[in-house]
Amino acid sequence: MRKLLIIVAFIGVLNASTAQTKKTSESYLDSINDLEEVVVTGQINPQSVDKSVFEVKVINRQTIDNLAANNLADILNQQLNINIVPNASTGKSGVQLFGLDAQYFKILVDNIPLVSDEGLGNNADLTQINLDDIERIEIVEGAMGVQYGANAVSGIINIITRKNSDYTWEVTPFIQEESIGDEYNLSDQGRHIQSLRVSHNINKNWYVQASAFRNDFKGRFGEKQGQNYSENDGLRGYEWLPKQQTNYKGLLRFSKNHINLFYKFELFDETVSRYSESVFRNFNPSTQTSNPTANDEIFDTQRLVHHLNLNTLVFEKSRLDISASFQKQTRNVEQFTYRFFTGRKENVRKNEFESRSVFFSRGNLSNFLSTDKFDLQAGYEINLIDGFASPMSNPLQSEAVSRSLHSYDTFLTSRLELSERFSIRPGARILMTNNFDPLYAISLSSKYIFKNGLQVRAVVGSSPRTPSYDELFTYFVDINHDVRGNENLIPEQGYSAFLYFKKAYWNRDYTLKVKPKLSLWYLNVEDRIQLSIVNPSPLAYQYVNIDEFQTVGASLTTAIDYQNFKANLGLSFTGVSQILDSRENFNDDFLFGLQANSSLSYTVPKLNITSSLFFKYNGPQYQFVQQQNEAGETILERGKQDGFGLMDFSLRKQVFNQRLDITLGARNLLDVDRVNTTAVEGGAHSGPPSSLLLAYGRSYFIKLLYQFKF
Repeated sequence: MRKLLIIVAFIGVLNASTAQTKKTSESYLDSINDLEEVVVTGQINPQSVDKSVFEVKVINRQTIDNLAANNLADILNQQLNINIVPNASTGKSGVQLFGLDAQYFKILVDNIPLVSDEGLGNNADLTQINLDDIERIEIVEGAMGVQYGANAVSGIINIITRKNSDYTWEVTPFIQEESIGDEYNLSDQGRHIQSLRVSHNINKNWYVQASAFRNDFKGRFGEKQGQNYSENDGLRGYEWLPKQQTNYKGLLRFSKNHINLFYKFELFDETVSRYSESVFRNFNPSTQTSNPTANDEIFDTQRLVHHLNLNTLVFEKSRLDISASFQKQTRNVEQFTYRFFTGRKENVRKNEFESRSVFFSRGNLSNFLSTDKFDLQAGYEINLIDGFASPMSNPLQSEAVSRSLHSYDTFLTSRLELSERFSIRPGARILMTNNFDPLYAISLSSKYIFKNGLQVRAVVGSSPRTPSYDELFTYFVDINHDVRGNENLIPEQGYSAFLYFKKAYWNRDYTLKVKPKLSLWYLNVEDRIQLSIVNPSPLAYQYVNIDEFQTVGASLTTAIDYQNFKANLGLSFTGVSQILDSRENFNDDFLFGLQANSSLSYTVPKLNITSSLFFKYNGPQYQFVQQQNEAGETILERGKQDGFGLMDFSLRKQVFNQRLDITLGARNLLDVDRVNTTAVEGGAHSGPPSSLLLAYGRSYFIKLLYQFKF
């Protein structure tokens, strides 16, 4: 906390000293603001990217279409400082930002945190978030505790959905066929996607939209032999698990005068099949025959979302924005014995594996004490999360243990225009929960525009991370294990400071625009929760507040726009240090890693063809791991995960008066599959892996989309 206050004081002195500069012409801003996208994430009122005190990164619909991305993992894979962590054995894909995992990163849809198997807004499976009705994606880096509460230490992603149309009727079907590596056919290989969206402006006040989406991912065999392979040699099953997803959405919007009201509905279903490598021969000596079987599992995830939002004027000038949502996500498992000769399932057992039910409400009143130089926003947020604590919550009982995590927050934030060049935005939040003492989050953001158009933003803030269900309530005790949660845990506290320098350059006729940006950051997490040995004999583990985490870094990005050519180039250098008091020995040195990315697109207007190339290089990653030396002693060594590059390419052509959209291309052109690593420690019953499965090789796709507009 002391470090944060020092940083706040330093930034205040810096901005105060520069605020004395005389006012000059702001034609620089006027010349480009018309082209900037309007953002809503973290804003008191919607405004352009350049006018925002926060630094907001926008991924627009055109970028999503050029990449032919269908879920959030597809698009985030190419973003700087973000690592996608796929898990072939579960079918899930998580996310890391600045080295912190998905527990510290919040995903919102229209400012509402999205429920997942393991939390609200956190630990989301990115492959379960499809992009068929997405208008844009807004990303804000750094602690956003004041604006979005707990568990937003490293940043947030806000997915903005489409809520209008310029046509009376709009019907948009599309199909997409994609290989999984070198595997593809129309029956049991590849990825097969179909979607249909229908929207209608009933009249000038009412708008309705409905969509259906289906993604049939057949899995990747790799060296595996599939479900019906009956040899017990470890080759049965799939390298990447098959999954099938369906997603149904509906929207009803009313707009009149200063009243905007919408209701959204979503029903998502996913089925993931997991086939055991172990095959039981069931040899019968009397008949000299076998009747092989295997124990398989099918996981079914369902997500239900209701979201109601009202945005209106009160007292003639004050803006009231209230959202209420009910969300539920359940994950059921069906376990059974599979008989190869008959294809039948026997000994079927069905259980509710995980469950979350959430009531969430957020509201704020803005501009009720507003002038040209000052805005004030006051708000509240309510989270009522009920569900099953963990699949391991208590195996000694016949029924799962139900737990609740409730929070009631209030926040206050304001915008002060100290001059036409200098503005600041302070804020504070109080978080009241049913499990912990009151928590607090603070933030101070500032923006200064120099005479030459250089924009400087300084953003400092804090956000607590509340312990997860597993950390609080896990109870896994048998003859070989003793792993327990800890209901006496205290929330972690995260702090961050970001500094941005941004300027735009252009030629006289504005055909060339160049926008470089330099970003510097520092993040610190205190009282970090880790599983630690609490009793050496007999060996027992428990979650405790014991570790710390720090990261520092810098990135340089540049956007180039020249006639029909667009490019974005980025380079990032990040260092991570961990104080691991949960271990007997550790090294808290900073370990540095490099990332680079680029996206290039060129449009041929006469042919209406756009070619796009996306590339991201993830440099080597390092981590201190415990190893056994030749004498059998446990020593600490610096492990390394090799670097790798991801490259995607697409050609997109529009015909029939831009109604038919044809996109074809290739993902993972560099054919990345496994990456060598010595940065992972072994488990309790196995040694460390020598490689990590990160992708499924080079794949190809074609997408056909048609828009019926009238």
